[in-house]
Amino acid sequence: MPPKASPRIALVDTGAGNLRSVAKALERSLLRVDVTGDAGAIADADGLVLPGVGAFASAAQALAAKGLDDAVKRALERGRPYLGLCLGLQLLFDESDEHGPTPGFGVLRGRVERFAAAGPDGRKRRVPHIGWNTVRFRGRHPMLAHLPESDVFYFVHAYHAVPANADDVAGVVDYEGDFVAAVAGPTLFAVQFHPEKSQQSGKRLLDAYAAWVREA
Repeated sequence: MPPKASPRIALVDTGAGNLRSVAKALERSLLRVDVTGDAGAIADADGLVLPGVGAFASAAQALAAKGLDDAVKRALERGRPYLGLCLGLQLLFDESDEHGPTPGFGVLRGRVERFAAAGPDGRKRRVPHIGWNTVRFRGRHPMLAHLPESDVFYFVHAYHAVPANADDVAGVVDYEGDFVAAVAGPTLFAVQFHPEKSQQSGKRLLDAYAAWVREA
């Protein structure tokens, strides 16, 4: 187990799977992890991670029912380093069109949309996007100081974020045309892929998050 001096991370329980694998991956980066659905625990943590698999609407409703959407937004306002994984990226935006328009947190301007069946040049896409792909990082976020300019990660998703502000984009992937795979802000970094399933590249990203939390 990580030493007691390690930063304590609130791993937000969205009611959907993969929490155990995310928790273990964070612990391998020497972080103490509390899996929690309690707003007070989120407020007290040194950082927070919002993972997610499944549908946008059900995750948004489950978080709102416990007041965890507001708890996450308050933590961001207080400067707690936030790492979003998959749905944890998508929920930051104004809304998603999955199963009809559903509001998100509205922390970032933009929408979450289903992949088109073909890319901009007409080449067909497989939807959902499943498998390994190269993320090209960009920007000046503190995490990026600890990451290579590009790395390969594992994806499983049919929807992707379309930010209104290009400055929010921290990483892109070519999948028959570029889509946004990472976004960033002063207190947040979020990715569409799954670090916990991405072997050494995922470990590098979670180590970068651990370094950011310590620096913050």
